[in-house]
Amino acid sequence: MRFSRMINVVGVHAEGELNEVITGGVLDVPGKSVYEKMEYLQTKADWLRLFLLNEPRGKVNQCVNLVVPPCDPRADAGFIIIESDYYVPMSGTNTMCTTTALLETGMLPMTEPVTKLTLEAPGGLISVEAKCKDGKCESVSFNNVPAFVFYLQKPIEVPGVGTITVDVAYGGMIYCVVEAAPMGIKLDPSEARDLVDLGEKIKRAAAVQLPCVHPENPGIHTINQTLFAGPL
Repeated sequence: MRFSRMINVVGVHAEGELNEVITGGVLDVPGKSVYEKMEYLQTKADWLRLFLLNEPRGKVNQCVNLVVPPCDPRADAGFIIIESDYYVPMSGTNTMCTTTALLETGMLPMTEPVTKLTLEAPGGLISVEAKCKDGKCESVSFNNVPAFVFYLQKPIEVPGVGTITVDVAYGGMIYCVVEAAPMGIKLDPSEARDLVDLGEKIKRAAAVQLPCVHPENPGIHTINQTLFAGPL
């Protein structure tokens, strides 16, 4: 893996999240697929994550996306999603931010009023549609990787909480889905700290008690997010 003297990073916001995009400075990442490139970073070049996402350059709720050449000939570009403590196969907000950076910096050609792209994430191909005006992306939509359910209405034991019922599903990451109301919590900013603490406890318990392995890529395994659900 080679680097130039300077790593170029563009900051982009989507749904309130700051997801930066590396647009230059990383010259090569070995791998026959973007998933393999992600594995290389994770096992042999994790210093890049530590360098960019630890303070003072980063913070715990920040992500960085590394643009790489695609391995699938159907894709226009590849990207690797680097979160503060791990790498994930696919992320919606990071897809939006990477698309915006690719088009607004001119790395890929922009067609107004609509630009259609195919991006290769570690989890697979993502078809993207960006609405553009005056050289800017106004909105980005995409078709995600195929989603599916691992478990429905499964009880787990959570230390300090007791028995709760959860669903587990994949949609680019493996989520443990919990109904908020029966837990006595509200999906409100005032509950943020409690949601984080409880979510971490549930995630750790579910990862042990409900093993998950992606049927097509065994490298994608283990619950890594808790999602609290409310009424539609």
